[in-house]
Amino acid sequence: MALTLDQVRHVATLARLSLTPQEEERYATQLSAVLDAVAELEALDVSQVEPTSHATLASSLLREDVLRPSLPPEAGLANAPAKVGTAFAVPKILE
Repeated sequence: MALTLDQVRHVATLARLSLTPQEEERYATQLSAVLDAVAELEALDVSQVEPTSHATLASSLLREDVLRPSLPPEAGLANAPAKVGTAFAVPKILE
């Protein structure tokens, strides 16, 4: 599916991008290739494929959450340049 330059400009406008004419040509080619690849995927019969939430069938590789004591505030703030109570003091950036 070949995209026209007007279609590329429309997509760029929606994405609030300012493209040069060279970029418009390049993106027209690249986006057309992406749409061609998607069209090939749409032609596949996936009626026998079970839906999955991940591409791999591996179970979770994350460890179980275990409640344990955390670092004491005094140790965590030992090298802080500035602190307020048990928190880091940072400069105000909003008026």
